[in-house]
Amino acid sequence: VQLQASGGGLVQAGGSLRLSCAASGRIFSNYAMGWFRQAPGKERDFVASIDFSGAITYYADSVKGRFTISRDNAKNTVYLQMNSLKPEDTAVYFCAADRDYGLLRRGLFGSRGHGTQVTVSS
Repeated sequence: VQLQASGGGLVQAGGSLRLSCAASGRIFSNYAMGWFRQAPGKERDFVASIDFSGAITYYADSVKGRFTISRDNAKNTVYLQMNSLKPEDTAVYFCAADRDYGLLRRGLFGSRGHGTQVTVSS
């Protein structure tokens, strides 16, 4: 599956952004989806994941209560709504897909898209 993320940008602390990830090439509903991020000089971090139907979601502790992952299988798109953004959320965010939800949550995924930059100013 091919993935393309969009929606990043520059926002002040406390602001919001909504990332989108459009998928193509395979049956979207067969894939669990996730968002990951990587800041300069740091390791890649898991952000959020969602299962095939959207019924099950999981978040990193650092974003719980502020970020919401969702998906629209009719539009082959997964979203990440980010509220109350903090400077430490600054990173390149990318979406990932795998047919195994458990593997995806552990950062083992078969497909990933190019990232989109999110910069939060203080």
